Amino acid sequence: MRQPISAAMRGIMERPRLAVNETKTRTCRLPEETFDFLGYTFGRQYSRRTGQSYLGPRPSKKKIARVCEAISAVTESCTTWKAPDHVVAELNAKLRGWANYFCLGTVVPAYETVMGHARRRLRRWLSVKHKARRRRYATFPDQRLHQGWGLCLLPRITPYFSCANS
Repeated sequence: MRQPISAAMRGIMERPRLAVNETKTRTCRLPEETFDFLGYTFGRQYSRRTGQSYLGPRPSKKKIARVCEAISAVTESCTTWKAPDHVVAELNAKLRGWANYFCLGTVVPAYETVMGHARRRLRRWLSVKHKARRRRYATFPDQRLHQGWGLCLLPRITPYFSCANS
């Protein structure tokens, strides 16, 4: 069964003179397996409301880790010379761009992970900048990060939506 599928795919790809990367190409069986394509992981998902399973996309773990690395790069302690408004604007641009691309499928768990990382890193950056090392959360609670400093809130972002404070 695998031979006819791969042969048909190669035939389709030869017409526009495209090459098939044999190391990346594989046949997978849904829903038991998953596969990554264009930053999404396709496979079995579970509804948070009903618990039923369905086939769909979610942002891949690799892309979540990559945006978290980008957030960490913006909020490194060596960048405390920057104005907080500038750092928040950089973070918002990264968050909005990432969320606008990854807006399909099961995104809420990914958004929660990314927002938690962004809040933690911004809170740490502000604590270092303002030399408020103790009680970081009490000094910079979530509400102050979002309303006071203008950090975007990912679950509210939909495609082509921009934060009012940006």
